[in-house]
Amino acid sequence: MKSPKSNVDAYIAAAPKEVRTKLKQMRAAITQAAPNATEYIGYGMPAYKYERPFIGFAATKNHIGLYPMSGSFVAAHKKELEAYSTSKGAIQLSLDKPLPLALVKRIVKLRVKETKQS
Repeated sequence: MKSPKSNVDAYIAAAPKEVRTKLKQMRAAITQAAPNATEYIGYGMPAYKYERPFIGFAATKNHIGLYPMSGSFVAAHKKELEAYSTSKGAIQLSLDKPLPLALVKRIVKLRVKETKQS
């Protein structure tokens, strides 16, 4: 997906129609869990920061990637994330299943806490 550099609304609007609802759900979950975060486009995807970036998400052909922007986050929460495909810095959320919005909110809150403590 070609990603606009302007804003999150443009990013979502540029996504395939069948993915837009999930992107809107992801955005809402993140902003509910971190209402005072600054939303912007960084690394070609929607991202959120306080003093520094702490989470982002992006649509791909087969999933929505959730990026905790912490080298140790995924490994530290491996047990909770075992139902999802992960890499060192990403959690893949299938387009074929409902988004785990409660999990997304927990991850965002944990990342906010980590970001403020460091």
